[in-house]
Amino acid sequence: MKVAISVPDPIFREAEVLASALNKSRSQLYAEALAGFVRTHSAHHITQRINAVCDREATGLDPALASAQFKVLSRETW
Repeated sequence: MKVAISVPDPIFREAEVLASALNKSRSQLYAEALAGFVRTHSAHHITQRINAVCDREATGLDPALASAQFKVLSRETW
């Protein structure tokens, strides 16, 4: 699909250099960049929805254990 967008000049110039360095067309570079952005934000949205459910539901864990679990898990890379 064709789309017209406005991009600030400095970003456009950097994208042109990058596309050339990667031997990709401008369209391919922008499509890949947008796909990555959508993937990242979709995953974030899913995490927010899971967190909302967890916030509503009682975990049944002892508060000290839940706190320790949260501290350990917050250091993990997902």
